[in-house]
Amino acid sequence: MAVHFVNFRQPSETWNWAVRIFGPPDFVHRRWDVRAKLGGEFDPENDFFVFAKGTEHDEPSPFSFNDSDVM
Repeated sequence: MAVHFVNFRQPSETWNWAVRIFGPPDFVHRRWDVRAKLGGEFDPENDFFVFAKGTEHDEPSPFSFNDSDVM
């Protein structure tokens, strides 16, 4: 199981709150984009997403960002 944080701006009070509840994330997605939703980085059966704002039902941005270069 992996934890994905989406739309968080690190560091922030919201980030700290999420880490206290869910533990540190395995993946950080700066935005909900096609790479986060469809890029094969998550197992829909076991992983879960923690959103700072929005939901997994939002339309993903067509502009992807390589989050692994930043975090």
